[in-house]
Amino acid sequence: MILKSIYDRKIFILSLVLTLFLLLTFQPKANSSEKDPSEVLSQLGSAMAKVSEQVKPSIVNISTTRLIKAQRHPFFDDPFFRRFFGDELQRQQTRKVTNLGSGVIATSDGFILTNNHVIEGAEDILVKLSNNKEYKGRVVGKDKRTDLAVIQIDEKNLPTIKWGDSDKLRVGEVVLAIGNPYGLNQTITMGIVSALGRSGIGITDYEDFIQTDAAINPGNSGGALVNARGELMGINTAIFSTTGGYQGIGFAIPANMAKNIMNSIINQGKVTRGWLGVHIQPLTPELVKQFNLKDDKGVLLSDVVEGGPAEKGGLKRGDVIVEYEGKSVESPVSLRNMVAATAPGQSVKIRVIRDSKPLFINVIIGELPADPQIASLSQPSNTFRGISVQELTDDFLKKSGITRKIKGVVVSGIDDASPALGKLKEGDIITEINRQPVSGVAEFNSISSKVKQEQDVLLSVIREGSWLYLVIPAKSN
Repeated sequence: MILKSIYDRKIFILSLVLTLFLLLTFQPKANSSEKDPSEVLSQLGSAMAKVSEQVKPSIVNISTTRLIKAQRHPFFDDPFFRRFFGDELQRQQTRKVTNLGSGVIATSDGFILTNNHVIEGAEDILVKLSNNKEYKGRVVGKDKRTDLAVIQIDEKNLPTIKWGDSDKLRVGEVVLAIGNPYGLNQTITMGIVSALGRSGIGITDYEDFIQTDAAINPGNSGGALVNARGELMGINTAIFSTTGGYQGIGFAIPANMAKNIMNSIINQGKVTRGWLGVHIQPLTPELVKQFNLKDDKGVLLSDVVEGGPAEKGGLKRGDVIVEYEGKSVESPVSLRNMVAATAPGQSVKIRVIRDSKPLFINVIIGELPADPQIASLSQPSNTFRGISVQELTDDFLKKSGITRKIKGVVVSGIDDASPALGKLKEGDIITEINRQPVSGVAEFNSISSKVKQEQDVLLSVIREGSWLYLVIPAKSN
């Protein structure tokens, strides 16, 4: 027992010593993970400086000049003044207007990406590099729908911007805006990405803007928005301001969109966009209910253009597009941008909901026509009371510019007491009621008379050549 006790005591002491050794050996030093704040700031500043040095050589200053006709004072037409000044008054007065902007060197052989509004109407374009060398620029191509343009200078081996993937950009990322605000060359401001996918602003036809609080001012247009790795994320294009200066909200065109437009201009001499051949509208709670959908994700096809890519691929009116090439379709704007970015001739997989069931359809994308049809949307009506209709004739179709053989009825009148007043319009063509085809007045009367007061109604209507669905919410008459 004594031996065992001595043995146990030795084991205990040995364990204690080993434990103390481990604690002393691996005990973290106080504040070892903490860094001096000045060191952190110094490292951040050094990193931003390196990014700036890397990107600045690929940013240029663009100045343009154009002549505009000056408005002549009315007294120039007075005979009294004409006696003294003679033919001098007959000459049209002109003045020179200058404009300043920025640009990004996209290729080493002189192609520069900028905004269309920077070079719009310019007679002379002067490009100034970061080394102060100046070159005369020429317009290669431009696209008003995205406010992008490509110009070129005669020089080789130029420093170029590093392209990034703007689809991977996240809200909150640090970004730098580089350009020439107010003509101050190579100005750099820092901020974060405030929002993504901004649209409906009214700046361009195709909007998918990156919003940032990096200071952007007049002259920054066409400059670069880069991330912390110095990769091009966008082309600065506009600001939201009530004063004309910086107020914390600026917009940039995503680099991926800009790259597609630039490559199309350089390689094809024009901008080509994909075309699906559909009229679309957003989903409302009423439409979600009518089409037995689980949620409002996707867009509704209110019409499929006859002979267009969608019709050839098998898409139908009433389909709800929820995915395009594996990407979720959140709104009509997002679908429009995705289709436009697709090369004509490319086959795409589209996921739709048809009759409450998912379906995959492959469609070969066409090329957007020069003057495509645009769907017009209206407010839904809510009752048939007080609505007069008449038969749809070939003469009416011809006058309306509709070449397809359509069946339906024409709204010929709406009483002042009708709840549909100001909603349905005279001249609207009703082709379906609750998904039931309407071939004439008799069928219209038959179907509409069976609609119950508490029942919502879904109409398919043609207005000014465009198809759309209207939901009539049930209301007490």
